[in-house]
Amino acid sequence: MKQSNGKENKAPKREVLLEARNITKKFGEFTANDKVSIKLIAGEIHALLGENGAGKSTLVKMMYGSLQPTSGELYWNGEKLNIKNPAVARKLGIGMVFQHFSLFESLSVVENIVLAIPEENDLTILAKKIKQVSKQYGLPLEPDAIVADLSVGERQRIEIVRCLLQEPKLLIMDEPTAVLTPQEADQLFVTLRKLSDEGCAILYISHRLEEVRQLCHDATILRHGNVVDNVDPQKETAKSLAQLMVGSAIHKIETRKKDNYGETLLQINDLSLKSDTQFGVDLKEIMLQVRAGEVVAIAGIAGNGQSELFDALSGETRVSDKQAIVLNGTACGTRGVRYRRKCEAAFAPEERLGHGAVPNFKLSENVVLTRHSSDNDLVKFGFMDMKLIMDIATRITKKRDVRVSKENPEAESLSGGNLQKFIVGRELDRMPKVLVVNQPTWGVDAGAAAMIRQALINCAGRDAAVLVISQDLDEIFEVADRIAVISRGQLSDIFPVEEMTFEKVGLLMAGAHEKKQLEGAV
Repeated sequence: MKQSNGKENKAPKREVLLEARNITKKFGEFTANDKVSIKLIAGEIHALLGENGAGKSTLVKMMYGSLQPTSGELYWNGEKLNIKNPAVARKLGIGMVFQHFSLFESLSVVENIVLAIPEENDLTILAKKIKQVSKQYGLPLEPDAIVADLSVGERQRIEIVRCLLQEPKLLIMDEPTAVLTPQEADQLFVTLRKLSDEGCAILYISHRLEEVRQLCHDATILRHGNVVDNVDPQKETAKSLAQLMVGSAIHKIETRKKDNYGETLLQINDLSLKSDTQFGVDLKEIMLQVRAGEVVAIAGIAGNGQSELFDALSGETRVSDKQAIVLNGTACGTRGVRYRRKCEAAFAPEERLGHGAVPNFKLSENVVLTRHSSDNDLVKFGFMDMKLIMDIATRITKKRDVRVSKENPEAESLSGGNLQKFIVGRELDRMPKVLVVNQPTWGVDAGAAAMIRQALINCAGRDAAVLVISQDLDEIFEVADRIAVISRGQLSDIFPVEEMTFEKVGLLMAGAHEKKQLEGAV
């Protein structure tokens, strides 16, 4: 970051740094951006808003050189230029934090960062800079940690710190707070305001409209690849911004009457599990019950055991005691994923591409991956019923309003939010008795998030037991009947939602697991 020389700094000039004029991008017959124009001014934070699939990511990838426009022009400091690739963009001073991380999992944090800053060839010096910058901006990182062992939130920190180390003139951020806690997001806002004060232009993509209202000076709104409005977000409400994005009112979530719950369908009995990775989190004596008709939410800061808990529940990591996990009345701690699906359990992980779906597989093929062992109609005598499989994929796509550019596309061609709607919809389509979902609306627009949250509530309304692991406190309070918090691999007591507040959850996130501590502090 820019260092003070002890003299009074003059306010940076508010000049147009990057301008896009009539940018159009087509993929075959599909038009992702249609004559989009936008001006990014030095020292201002500019929001780019729109539904999933509105063309936001396509537009910023052209600004970063990852894609080339079909027509239209880009200007940098008033001069027309062709940003041929990301290396050209970085040389100009354009940095980007992607929604889907561009990291090598087998490398360490410092090794990933040095790839973007090749001139910093001394890893020891770079590691010290990483520690300094990450500590300075409240984004703690261990330079020697292997990326494969890190949570999604920790991986996001790598992306942000990597950009900050390059002292960008323009910083593009695609859903930067999607996996951050409110405290981490607040610290990030401090960083962004400081960058803005120093003259850096920031293009900010987010579906969290309240933070857009707090942070941004201007907003361009895309719908179906077209600019539909430019507004001052500080003069709008979150509701009015959402309506501009989707062109209609957002679905209002209908809660259920919560009187009586059924039998326990998900039970965790004294689950302890040592992490099999060097930088993982050990699970310690976790106890939890989720009843039929109930939504239980687990809150927590990224990297506190959420991934390990999900893997243990889904069967990706097995435990030595079969009674440690009971699904729909069957003890299955020692059994794998396929067996647990046969127990009428369904699972939606936090990472969409690579974990929830195979990127280069078609949507129909991704249906088969999670249903071939539990749906006897899909595969008979070793042969797949392709018509039935296609019918299921089409049903999910239509019911969950998954926006696709062609019939049965590859998973990687969908926007993040649309792929998330498909993955959650795929699991719900099985009508499970137990549903475990990790970060259900990460990086999803307001309209899609409301649809997913309503679907989770409706799933519990069909007498399923629903466990939601989420870092989004608004989401947790919107869907949950009871709330617990995971911290350093330990689960707090569980509380009815009406007895909880954001402050109580924050205390539990800090490790106040004993009820006496909680009651004495609030």
